[in-house]
Amino acid sequence: MLLVPRRRLPSLGSLVLSAGIALSLSSPLGAEPLAQITPFRQAVAETVAGQAGLAENYRARGFAGIWTGTQAAAVARRNALLSALSSADAHGLPVARYDPEGLAARLRAARSAEERAAMDVEMTRVFLRYARDLQTGMLEPGRVVPLIRREVPLRDPAETLAGFLDAEPVAFLRGLAPTAPEYGRLMRARAELQRALDAGGWGPRVPGGKIVAGDSGPAVVALRDRLVAMGLLEPVSVAVMDPGMVVAVREFQRRHGLAVDGVVGPGTLAELNRSVEERLQSVLVAMERERWTNMDRGERHVLVNLTDYSATIIDDERETFRTRSVIGATSDDRQTPEFSDVMEHMVINPSWYVPRSIVVNEYLPQLKRNRNAASQILITDRSGREVSHGAIDFSRYDASSFPYSMRQPPSNSNALGLVKFMFPNRYNIYLHDTPAKSLFGRETRAFSHGCVRLSDPFDFAHALLAAQEEDPEGFFRSRLATGRETRVNLETPVPVHLIYRTAFTDAEGGLQFRRDIYGRDATIWSALEREGVAISRPAS
Repeated sequence: MLLVPRRRLPSLGSLVLSAGIALSLSSPLGAEPLAQITPFRQAVAETVAGQAGLAENYRARGFAGIWTGTQAAAVARRNALLSALSSADAHGLPVARYDPEGLAARLRAARSAEERAAMDVEMTRVFLRYARDLQTGMLEPGRVVPLIRREVPLRDPAETLAGFLDAEPVAFLRGLAPTAPEYGRLMRARAELQRALDAGGWGPRVPGGKIVAGDSGPAVVALRDRLVAMGLLEPVSVAVMDPGMVVAVREFQRRHGLAVDGVVGPGTLAELNRSVEERLQSVLVAMERERWTNMDRGERHVLVNLTDYSATIIDDERETFRTRSVIGATSDDRQTPEFSDVMEHMVINPSWYVPRSIVVNEYLPQLKRNRNAASQILITDRSGREVSHGAIDFSRYDASSFPYSMRQPPSNSNALGLVKFMFPNRYNIYLHDTPAKSLFGRETRAFSHGCVRLSDPFDFAHALLAAQEEDPEGFFRSRLATGRETRVNLETPVPVHLIYRTAFTDAEGGLQFRRDIYGRDATIWSALEREGVAISRPAS
């Protein structure tokens, strides 16, 4: 608790000037003239001295209290705040971080003007901390995971406090949380998982070994019981993998991004045996991630969920197009970063300007072994002139001294395929076609150097062009048929959000999970735990 020790206080005029607050001694302070400043207000001014943000807010109120006192407004504010803090766990925030019971006790114990002033300022600090945590998250994402290169939409604390003071307290505090429907669905999922945990979880793990239709035995019984506990199967007494259980397994696989075949193999078994606690952790991380993106994403936007290996077009909160994707490989230098930007144009029949890292780390070693390797790649000098492979002694160069660039002209075998979608960014990440179509049939699709490959790039282009062309398919085909590199601007640029959600809801509101392919959510969960987030476990 912050207490101001009893001592002879300086005059308010000298106090506010020493705090760096511009104030005319002849001007009024709020509704009261300077001569009517009370010991409480003087104590508040002293408490906030040197704290620019708080000082400005309190100065604007003439250093009047916000939370303390018997006035109806102050009572309503503090009751609303203490109630909200006590329910912080509904948002996955740790109640202990705000200590509502301790705040209430110290408020009751405050007697002197200095003690009451200190508690008023402390309540404001807690309010602002809670507001920031709920609006935009507890963590700074880039500090936790460097490849989360996202600008969190932080609110101005002074504006937040001013808005609170002008609003009905309970309604304002409820409105702090993200308003995106996904956040509300995740809140409900958190509550449901907590109830499942309180009820004992999903029962024993399913023993190892493949389970197929017609199998029987202890493993099938354990599978049956777990599917029932998860709500995927009506309670039954059969001990055989019957058609009903196969349907339930298929639904589980669909909800977890697995190959939907109704067979319990190693991958399905591993996901089945994850505990309620693990799933609850994923939801709590997803809620924190939603707070990081608590902003207007655009009436139309592209959403790329890396863990789901998907790219979707969203129009007015409704998915209007979906395609599979391939993302960056799991090695540290190839993972796809998370960020938001704006798609400005597409390039039909693109050239591939080979990134420097690929030039020197992949192609140069090949060319040292065989100067005729990578014949599909053109080599250019610093002036952009093409240089034949035979004119270069590749053995003379290493990664730092190689003076050439590389480019692959437009073709069906171009590494970018026949179209790329550009949202210029410093990470050189974009969406594009690919000639390696077989990869889209795999369950796990982390193979690229960082960019996002699309399974249905032509249809994706048609969907984007439909906003500006009467015949988007015909328009696209006509440009494609030329074989020439063609830039097509989007008349209305489209925001693109590269996100990473191991827990999310589908169009029907059902909860889905994906593997933590890059291990990022595990890192975030550890950081949340350090901030006090914990899962409430039933007493044993």
